[in-house]
Amino acid sequence: MDKRLFSHINWGLLACMCILFLAGVGNLYSASGTRLEDGLAFSDFYQRQLVWGGLALIGMIGAMSFDYRRLRNLAWPFFWITLILLLLVPIMGKTVYGAKRWLSLGLMSIQPSELAKLSVLILAARILARDGSPLGWKDFISVLAVGLVPAALIIIQPDLGTTMLILLILGGMILFHGVRGYVLKTCLLAAPVAGLFMWFVGMKDYQRQRILTFLDPSNDPRGSGYHILQSRIAIGSGEIWGKGYGEGTQSQLRFLPERHSDFAVAVFGEEWGFVGCVALVTLYCLFLLAIFSTAVLAKDRFGSMLVVGVFFYFFWQITINMGMVIGLMPVVGIPLPFMSYGGSATMVNFLLLGIVLNVSMRRFMFKV
Repeated sequence: MDKRLFSHINWGLLACMCILFLAGVGNLYSASGTRLEDGLAFSDFYQRQLVWGGLALIGMIGAMSFDYRRLRNLAWPFFWITLILLLLVPIMGKTVYGAKRWLSLGLMSIQPSELAKLSVLILAARILARDGSPLGWKDFISVLAVGLVPAALIIIQPDLGTTMLILLILGGMILFHGVRGYVLKTCLLAAPVAGLFMWFVGMKDYQRQRILTFLDPSNDPRGSGYHILQSRIAIGSGEIWGKGYGEGTQSQLRFLPERHSDFAVAVFGEEWGFVGCVALVTLYCLFLLAIFSTAVLAKDRFGSMLVVGVFFYFFWQITINMGMVIGLMPVVGIPLPFMSYGGSATMVNFLLLGIVLNVSMRRFMFKV
């Protein structure tokens, strides 16, 4: 790799990523603690996250080491491989918490739906980069199908959160690229019909219950509303300055569910308070700004659309997860990047940032 490329790395993005990942590991260490009568016991989530982070770092370096324009030729093969893995999940998948989403590979398991986010993003960027003019019906439907096919396979697992995230990423990329006015108006008129279809046909009973619980969690405080209520209590009890690192009672006394994954930020809020949460949100804003600036400065449409897809990938996850833990959005099982535990998610996060850094490094190496 040309050494001159390193002078164009987006160091601000890299710094934000490292700080967020280390903060996430530290938060997982605290969230892994459980107060017992004879002391404090720790699970190994933070250790496994460090291992995944090391492997993901290697993957990120690999994603930076080749010209990103080669991804054009890999988009379709990667997409078909992902579809095959998604088709294998109902047949060979491992059931965890009542959902069949993982494929076991011996010493580790992978979640094909995480790879689907990456494959859809790359293929959509390739299709959208062909022409800079706003999309008509033909091109719009072809791009939309790229997301709908894997989304249909993911929602039967069932995994409503990932399905919704894939469609939101695709929608953001389409809007950034531009669509014809008549296409946009038709989609806006069709949105309520699609919402009713999802409610009566696409959702299972427990998923509909999550929506109803979001509207009023106090209706079932020991059942479906338990997660949101305990998360609010944890964050609210942190007040302005927090209870201190490792001193969160809601998490370490195990009142807070899923404290190492979906509700990791509730642990952070309880320990670091309002000031800590503001600092975390500010860091995420700088992180997103660094990604978006790379999209604006990219010298070709494919690179720009790739980075825009990554921007919406992180933007929606951050927005939905943080809204979820404070009760502004339904609980849909979307993790917070770098703060929540997850091997497949960590690998995809680092790979996507490797692609962003790849585009940043090569923005002066050629002209279009």
